[in-house]
Amino acid sequence: MDPFFVSLISGGCAGTSTDLAFFPIDTLKTRLQAKGGFFANGGWSGIYKGLGSCVVASAPSAALFFVTYDSMKRNTKDSMAPAMSHMLSASCGEIAACLVRVPGEVIKQRTQAGILGVGGVSSSWSNFLYLLQNKSGEGTLRGLYRGWNTTIMREIPFTMIQFPLYEWLKQKWASTTNQELSLLKGAICGSIAGGIAAAATTPLDVIKTRIMLHKERIGVLTLVKTIIQEEGYGVFLNGIGPRTMWISAGGAIFLGCYEFVSSTLSDRRRSLS
Repeated sequence: MDPFFVSLISGGCAGTSTDLAFFPIDTLKTRLQAKGGFFANGGWSGIYKGLGSCVVASAPSAALFFVTYDSMKRNTKDSMAPAMSHMLSASCGEIAACLVRVPGEVIKQRTQAGILGVGGVSSSWSNFLYLLQNKSGEGTLRGLYRGWNTTIMREIPFTMIQFPLYEWLKQKWASTTNQELSLLKGAICGSIAGGIAAAATTPLDVIKTRIMLHKERIGVLTLVKTIIQEEGYGVFLNGIGPRTMWISAGGAIFLGCYEFVSSTLSDRRRSLS
């Protein structure tokens, strides 16, 4: 099988399995970060709200990420230091993935926070129609891509920490054992890298969540000043526990699943050639 399709299928499987497994934790994190706090935005009820938009977006966004990431790694490995190659490849992968991820995130988080869409209903479909019918007053694309800048602002630092650290941990662990790293050990490396990156970028995640949930379009600096004035600096760490736990465990499944499917397809390709 062509490397492009290996990355495409492996990425799609990794994204879908991770989002399905950890969606409730993501809902709790979103409600903790939303204005008013956890209970004002739904509390413990309806923790699977927004799952539809998440499932629809997860496979293509993850597939886009790994197709771009793996292609860039292959093309830059001989001309760049490994860490620089991984950071550049991961950053390009995130930009590609966000073309699909951001609209899915906007719809998902509106639904998770109980915001009503068309017909006075809070569901993925009603919120999608709300944005599609331009009821937000922003224009369809502007509404669907609300928070694009802050998502990129969050994802690029996150991925520039996660993937070089992930690749470095794998290399170091493999060098100590002088053998190829097992899938379980690779998953542990993914978990550690994901947890560290998640904790470090939580303030950016809070800003991104607030912009996506804000009733009107608002600039980043204006929003940050308002949050500090009304709620203080501590709010920027809201949801750090669920986010770190979710992405740490999710990193193990996401990267573990990717490596498993990728190695299986690659072995099959070699056996057929």
